[in-house]
Amino acid sequence: MPTGIPKRRLAACAALVVGALAATTACGGGDGDSKDGAKAPGFNAALNKVVNASTKKGGTLKFVGKQDFDSLDPQRTYYGMTWDFMRYYTRTLVTYDTKPGNGSNKLVGDLATAPATVSDDGKTYTYKLRDGLTWEDGSKLTSKDIKYGIERIWATDVITGGPGYLRSTLDPKGAYKGPYKDKSKDKLGLKAIETPDDQTIVFHLPKANGDFEQMLAMPTGAPVPQAKDTAAKYTQKPVSSGPYKIQSYNAGKSLTLVRNTAWKKSSDPIRPALPERITVTISSNLEENDKRLMAGDYDVDVNGTGMTQNGRVSAVEKYRGNVDNVQTSFVRYVALITATKPLDNVECRKAVFYGTDFASIQQSRGGKVAGGEIANSTFPKSIPGYSDYDPYGIVARKGKPDVAKAKDALKQCGKPNGFSTKISARSNNPGEVDAAEALQASLGKVGIKLTIDSIDGAQSSSITGSPKVVKSRGYGMTMSGWGPDFNSGQGYAQPLFDSRFIFPTGNYNESQIKDKKVDKLFDDAIGTTDLNKAKQLYTDLDHEILDQAYWMPFIYEKNISWRSSRLTNVYSSAAYSGRYDYVMLGVGNK
Repeated sequence: MPTGIPKRRLAACAALVVGALAATTACGGGDGDSKDGAKAPGFNAALNKVVNASTKKGGTLKFVGKQDFDSLDPQRTYYGMTWDFMRYYTRTLVTYDTKPGNGSNKLVGDLATAPATVSDDGKTYTYKLRDGLTWEDGSKLTSKDIKYGIERIWATDVITGGPGYLRSTLDPKGAYKGPYKDKSKDKLGLKAIETPDDQTIVFHLPKANGDFEQMLAMPTGAPVPQAKDTAAKYTQKPVSSGPYKIQSYNAGKSLTLVRNTAWKKSSDPIRPALPERITVTISSNLEENDKRLMAGDYDVDVNGTGMTQNGRVSAVEKYRGNVDNVQTSFVRYVALITATKPLDNVECRKAVFYGTDFASIQQSRGGKVAGGEIANSTFPKSIPGYSDYDPYGIVARKGKPDVAKAKDALKQCGKPNGFSTKISARSNNPGEVDAAEALQASLGKVGIKLTIDSIDGAQSSSITGSPKVVKSRGYGMTMSGWGPDFNSGQGYAQPLFDSRFIFPTGNYNESQIKDKKVDKLFDDAIGTTDLNKAKQLYTDLDHEILDQAYWMPFIYEKNISWRSSRLTNVYSSAAYSGRYDYVMLGVGNK
């Protein structure tokens, strides 16, 4: 097992963490000095408030991660931790406010002076750029650079892996073919974006979409200088528009950022740019990473997915003043792949729901306190569309399986003796293989024989994100986690469930759902300006996904996150699914 914890110890570890957290809570929050000798701020100190506020500059901020960034190219990344980190060297027209907790969900001007001026019909968005914007070589950053960066996502044969919201919103018919295939005489590119001068950019939407600015806040909305675009190779060293630039990158091993001397603080009110250098070390040894965090060798986990079971126990018992028990907006799930037999049959999929011991999966991830509540809805509780709908009685049974109903469903799908299939699980995601093993054990009791295929999470976009590879490997299920791209039903659920979001690579509709009812619910919800109506439509969508047993949520994720005592300006950000707001971090005391 990747956590190095024998199965017999999982329950014991979970109980230790729960007990330690309970003791901490009862005492009103623990302190305890960390191994680096500094005073620990206190348990849960970075939830909804800033820890160690400071404006001190200098020093090296040291990240460690079990898994590399999916891409350093802003148009190709889809990992939330990359989006958070990328703001060191990539800017967008608007970004999320640098405030703790839910205060971070507010959009503020970044490259633009302010959020857009929007026309009365909601179809035209106009931005004015700040003065003094530059690239790392000192050249002027203009509105044309922003337009060009966005246009790159239309080159789906080259620029793969990132979200497709801007593509489907600005060009729903797919008329534009991207900058590399633009054969028009004027070479003006995507007509939906105009740049009347270097300081102005205008977007024309075919149909109003209230989430449009949140789409622009994602890295796909970042500028790229056309003269420096190296297409698929741009990920090796993207050009910086932020306060730091890439000094070196060794894929899968390390990344170093240094100051971008061409960046002007006067043009960027968002980023304090406190550290002198920023380093990232990638190591797949999860246990060792936790030990070195606690030893003070590193400051924070760049992946932001929490400590291992052993790490949680040590951190909470010995250094609880350095940890936060973060409620994320991630849902951990199993996608039931409808293109794989016999899971193309809804009753076989329902047998999986009934046969799963959700309580044992929860325990494998640290229990309710450290790991999170058992999930009933495909939506996290923070997103409109969540409800207490529980068609399989999972919550009512406290997560325990219903063997009789599972076996009845197997009979109805023509597999009375069960069936065999394969599930993928990421070896470098804490608890995922453990959870897959718990699922394997419970489904085995109803005759569903599950083989676990461990994969490198950094490669998931090209493995579980490729329907062709999924078919060749014989996967019937994939295990993963998902958080909202932005805070709406569209921003959470569309990549997961809309048939129009099934892509050859970078596909996150892993169940390969092709349901016209689901697609129409998305269209109706996105098309309405009535928030209550939209919420009901997303609730109906959630019910359809569950009724058809396409996608099985199993936990609303919490994790134990480490922060070194020398970190300044630390807080959990709702806009980044509970991770710390990386661009605000500094090192050293006031």
